[in-house]
Amino acid sequence: MTFFRYNAIAMAAGLLLDLLIGDPENWPHPVIWIGKWISFCDRKIRAKAAGDKTKLRRGSVWMTASTVLFSMTVTAAVLRVAAFGGTYVLLGLMSIISWTCLASKSLAKEARGVQKALEQSLEKGRKQVGRIVGRDTASLSAEEIVAATVETVAENTTDGIISPLIYLFLGGPVLAMGFKAASTLDSMEGYLDEKYRDIGWSGAKLDDVLNYVPARISGHLMCLAAFLTGTDGRNAYKILKRDHANHLSPNCAWTESAAAGALHVQLGGSHEYFGKVIEKPTIGDADRPIQADDIQKTNRLMYGTTFLAAGALTVLGLML
Repeated sequence: MTFFRYNAIAMAAGLLLDLLIGDPENWPHPVIWIGKWISFCDRKIRAKAAGDKTKLRRGSVWMTASTVLFSMTVTAAVLRVAAFGGTYVLLGLMSIISWTCLASKSLAKEARGVQKALEQSLEKGRKQVGRIVGRDTASLSAEEIVAATVETVAENTTDGIISPLIYLFLGGPVLAMGFKAASTLDSMEGYLDEKYRDIGWSGAKLDDVLNYVPARISGHLMCLAAFLTGTDGRNAYKILKRDHANHLSPNCAWTESAAAGALHVQLGGSHEYFGKVIEKPTIGDADRPIQADDIQKTNRLMYGTTFLAAGALTVLGLML
């Protein structure tokens, strides 16, 4: 069996597990241990740097390299041991690790949780959306809560699903876990405020590089998914071409613009983070007010994009 065929089978099996089971609470997910390492590094770097920005940036490079390489090394070692058990043991463990790299069901579940909470009260909606966004949520309106959820599902379609699928195909669980480590580092440290700007810059830059190509693939696949899910694929592509650069990140607006166009709503704009307003351009046209059921529509776009990517990569892997 070829390298890519192993990867494709494990990737497909891992995605199936993710779709069926998601991320069970209170189980030893690798991200928990990656997060513990990042927190340990953060404390050590800050203690030694004592506020010196140059030292914080040097520490950031060390933290990024150690987090990614450590995650990949441990994964490679575990798979090496599994290989002594034969093909099926190796494939089984590869599938389980692939499962931990994907987040389709948990992403959709969190989004539905926001919708259900918002149906109960505005305060519950604000609290629930605070679980999945980095912005301040205390003063968000109902429409802003829905928009934040739509943006999060669209954005995380890339770094939570399509990027891992691509890296699972290209380098198996080892490369995918390296990506997962970089993504976790960015989510924990990659902020622009004074506290994280220097210590988090290296992880944030690596995350941008690793998501650069997958984000563009994801955006175009989401336009195709719009045709398949009953939303406006033609307008999705129109807004993608026009607004894909309307974000502080080089990658986020690709799927956000596709989703905004498919739904005929406006996303983006300025938001408050850690008490400070961050100016951002808008994405899409406000052809109509955003509504709660747009969360479900975005979930369908996410799933459609996922199936298109996974299907293409599986077929390609089995052919190689």
